[in-house]
Amino acid sequence: MQNRKYTLGVDYGTDSVRTMVIDTSNGKIMGQAVATYERWGQGKYCQSETNLFRQHPLDYIESLKKAVKETIAQLSQEVINSIAALSVATTGSTPIAINKEGTPLAMLTGFEENPNGMFILWKDHTAIGEAKEINELAHQENGIDYTKYSGGEYSSEWFWAKILHTLRVDNKVREAAFSWIEHCDWIPALLTGNTDPLSIKRSRCAAGHKAMWHPDWGGLPPETFWSKLDPLLTGLRARLYKDTYTSDEAVGTISDEWAQILGLPKNVIIGTGSIDAHIGAIGSAIKPYHMVKVIGTSTCDMMVAPKEEIGEKAIRGICGQVDGSIIPNMIGLEAGQSAFGDLYAWYRELLMWPANKIIGDSNLLDRETKSKLLEEMADGILAELTLAASKIEIDTSGIIALDWMNGRRTPDCNQNLKGAIQGLTLGTTAPHIFRALVEATAFGSKKIVEQFQAEGVRIDGIIAIGGVAQKSEFVMQILADVLNFPIRIIKSEQTCALGAAMAAAVASGIYNTFLDAQNAMGSGFQKEYFPIPQNAKKYLELYKNYNALGDFVETQELQKA
Repeated sequence: MQNRKYTLGVDYGTDSVRTMVIDTSNGKIMGQAVATYERWGQGKYCQSETNLFRQHPLDYIESLKKAVKETIAQLSQEVINSIAALSVATTGSTPIAINKEGTPLAMLTGFEENPNGMFILWKDHTAIGEAKEINELAHQENGIDYTKYSGGEYSSEWFWAKILHTLRVDNKVREAAFSWIEHCDWIPALLTGNTDPLSIKRSRCAAGHKAMWHPDWGGLPPETFWSKLDPLLTGLRARLYKDTYTSDEAVGTISDEWAQILGLPKNVIIGTGSIDAHIGAIGSAIKPYHMVKVIGTSTCDMMVAPKEEIGEKAIRGICGQVDGSIIPNMIGLEAGQSAFGDLYAWYRELLMWPANKIIGDSNLLDRETKSKLLEEMADGILAELTLAASKIEIDTSGIIALDWMNGRRTPDCNQNLKGAIQGLTLGTTAPHIFRALVEATAFGSKKIVEQFQAEGVRIDGIIAIGGVAQKSEFVMQILADVLNFPIRIIKSEQTCALGAAMAAAVASGIYNTFLDAQNAMGSGFQKEYFPIPQNAKKYLELYKNYNALGDFVETQELQKA
């Protein structure tokens, strides 16, 4: 035990933060905890009808303290003293405005309740107009297309679009903001005590995939591009960053203040932050040309390929290609769907509306009984829908749905697009619609696989992680049938936190490479889903209908524009 080293992986998800202490010699989980975001859980600072989703920085700080302390409480003092490093993964792009000291505006007097001074969550789509302007300028003839390594289309979910939108709509934020920072960069800066915006080490992963950083143009797109886009952006590039760092590099050492707050040793190394899906790919034993699907509220589809094989080719229609964003010295490729599990959650809330209204207002039951009944319904409704939907035969002439309820991320990002359901009759039941929604998410995944293949990037295997992959055999079997690919499920339920622990082990020098860390600390696979040939054949026909409906809806959207 004396020579053993441990690392702490921290994974900030959409609803909560997960922390995990891992034995770096064998991957054993020594302690773990999950802490939800209090304000987010209360629905604060969000307006789903306008696609506005914000999170308060205090939610991140308070949940980190709670989760780490709960994790540390499970450990012996000997293990605690041997914790060597900590790395962080977060959602992204999730930026926030900061002052000259690197303090988020929401933590300053006068901004405590201002959503524009808070973290703009990855799924916030308030900047659709700004994204369109960025694309129009980048795609002008006789100029450099700064979106070429971002799939050729900049998204409203990303860094620059969100910044420009906020500067336009909030004068107070515009006046107070010195710089901006991604969530995955701010937490390591906070833990080391270096929050100077001009010297914070920024994540290559976030910069390359979300902010158009690339060595071809010396980092971020040049000042001339941003000042031409909007004078409000003039000078901001100089207050951001030029250099970026991969997740195998250290940011620094934990500050005395944070070591004391979290109960950690004072010599803990803090690794460079990263976006959760990319770190999750590391925790999932990603290897060249194997797609890792992070399946949760949305999906991120990650791949790596050797630089010499990708060369200078720009892969169109995806969410970016970045040297070192996942594995150092390899090209990291990202795609994804804007809604996956969120689609099922939307349908659950839709069906729960009458119950919440009628039972909630009923005088026949006491308040405690009503609360327990509604909670039981909400907890059980998807399980019941799954059971009923699993008994429905695949109908090649039945209901077709589109998975664009939160826009389309990949291929060819278009956040203006909306979902649709076609083929309803008076005989349609709730389980029929649920099955169609599940099939729609699988069809959306197939579009991504086809996009990579069309761009000359082969796919040799598929690995799945995340809550949906772990919990729903029904969804995963349909996904395997639609993709006509075997899908392996990682055993670890917290793969992003595990990947962060692996990154910490490399950043602190315990292992020289991610491959070494993966071999020692990996969890292995718990299950593999194989496509059922007759189902795969039927889904090929339904997939044609999905594409036809998608073409129609997209054409209608273009005509409106």
